[in-house]
Amino acid sequence: MAARKAAKAAERKMPAFTKPTEKTVTAFHDATADIAGAEPRTMFGYPSVFLNGNMLACVFQDRIMVRMSEADRAEAAKIGGKPFEPSPGRAMKEYMELPAKVVASPSELAVWIGRGRAFVATLPKKAKKKKG
Repeated sequence: MAARKAAKAAERKMPAFTKPTEKTVTAFHDATADIAGAEPRTMFGYPSVFLNGNMLACVFQDRIMVRMSEADRAEAAKIGGKPFEPSPGRAMKEYMELPAKVVASPSELAVWIGRGRAFVATLPKKAKKKKG
């Protein structure tokens, strides 16, 4: 049993934590800077933004992920978006990686992040964890 678990873990290698381009970081910052109630944080060492304690969007490697409703995830898939998998086979259920053409368009990126914001605003607020 232990050998089988080890083999499965080896198949799901942690991804390389490569640095995003300045273009991706700037696009993310520009699209999230004016979101009411958003809290900038760092997740996996990359820029991210939270709303009511729930992650809304993040940069990972040189990609941008947004948390979306089921309907929006289906729409995103139609334009080339794909489920966010920080490591192979380990998808984060409600997050979609936006296609490069969306990330390259400030207006399209703002629309998708706005759709994500609308969804995340419906989620229960998470209380901040106490340190120590």
